[in-house]
Amino acid sequence: MRHSIETLRDRRNCRSPWPCTSILLVAMLVGCGPKQAPSPAGNAAAPSAAAPSAAAPSAAAPSDAAPVAPAPAVAGGDVDRAKVPLRVVAPDDEELNDGWIALFDGQTLFGWEPGSAANWSVQDGLISVSEGEPGLLCTTAEFADYQLRLEFKFESGTNSGVFLHTPLVPTDPEKDCYELNIAQPEVSPFPTGSFVKRQKADGQFAPDEWHALDVELRGGQAVVRIDQQTVLEYADPRPLLRGRIGLQLNKGKVEFRAIRLKPLELEPLFNGVDLNGWVAAPAAPAADIFRVEADQAIRARGGKGQLESERTFGDLVLQIECKTNAPLLNSGIFFRCIPHESLNGYESQIHNGFRKGDRQSPVDCGTGGIFRRVDARIVVPDDGAWFRKTIVASGPHIAVWVNGFQVTDWTDTRPPDPNPRKGLRRQPGSIMLQAHDETTDVSFRQLHAREMPRRSEP
Repeated sequence: MRHSIETLRDRRNCRSPWPCTSILLVAMLVGCGPKQAPSPAGNAAAPSAAAPSAAAPSAAAPSDAAPVAPAPAVAGGDVDRAKVPLRVVAPDDEELNDGWIALFDGQTLFGWEPGSAANWSVQDGLISVSEGEPGLLCTTAEFADYQLRLEFKFESGTNSGVFLHTPLVPTDPEKDCYELNIAQPEVSPFPTGSFVKRQKADGQFAPDEWHALDVELRGGQAVVRIDQQTVLEYADPRPLLRGRIGLQLNKGKVEFRAIRLKPLELEPLFNGVDLNGWVAAPAAPAADIFRVEADQAIRARGGKGQLESERTFGDLVLQIECKTNAPLLNSGIFFRCIPHESLNGYESQIHNGFRKGDRQSPVDCGTGGIFRRVDARIVVPDDGAWFRKTIVASGPHIAVWVNGFQVTDWTDTRPPDPNPRKGLRRQPGSIMLQAHDETTDVSFRQLHAREMPRRSEP
């Protein structure tokens, strides 16, 4: 494969809990998390937000091996940008098309934030914890409706859990989160699979064994399955609607792996037939730049312009497939844009170039980076091949996945401003697809998005 990426397709030799149809072996840069300083502009001539310029397996049963060799934990936030080897396991085409993303990369805690002082660590492709101040390790991103899958193992006497729709530091599982317990019946009155202080689950799950957890949250409805058994169905009369996902240290050792999520309730923004719901600007010549082709894709070609959604979104989940049809092209997906202005929003960059054969050194921010704000920590896709982006923006926080692998975790710490070129914009805005210049030849398809509901507070 191009760019010296080794692809392994021998299912017999693959012992990952992820599908083995495509395993990409790369050297990965441990990027900065939400507190990273903005990166320098990579393309002074390009329009951008400052000057306008995708997973997971569906197998429910636990796997028998960890996906990654031992490596030290590296959390999101202010971290050393040292290079460490990483084996990135990609979802197969079916799962990628179904919208799955990985919340845990198998080697670092990129995209996670601890809420207390505990010995959270990553080794052998696992997140583990055994001692310290009780509390959570949470995703930096918030999510609304979703399906969550992970595998867990606990020692006898452990009391732990997976927290859903939670703040970083919850105060009462009856009010401000859903605490999905991991504990034996003799340890807790809410055994494994229960929602603590809400509803008790049926079932007994042995310690020192891997178990597969599958949770579906839609509004106030929750369904919990463990090892393919439905153990809990719960309806919340006052649903929380959104929040972080947290792993808990309470008492005893617990381990987690293969953590992945599929956003639910996204709505199509493109019908695959015409540009209904979209406006090209300026009307000429941009109306001739963006066309719907026979493969049900929007193709931007041969000029400079933008295609703008009529709908607006603030806190959003956006999934889209993209393809650069020639090497080293520059484009982008803009969101929270000031409607009808020229590409005035946050730009999730599209540029698959990297320096000296090193995917950890992106050219011009790199695909999935937020242009002129933070570079992608690694360039995942190749020119000429379809790739999927997932963008989650909640308040000042923005996270981006490319082909199900998280490349960006950034918080806009600037003072609020309705103009995203000047400060933090939280107001709803349009989505824009960019035609960068006369060399533009980029395709887009499978556009789905939703406005995340506001979190219900107790």
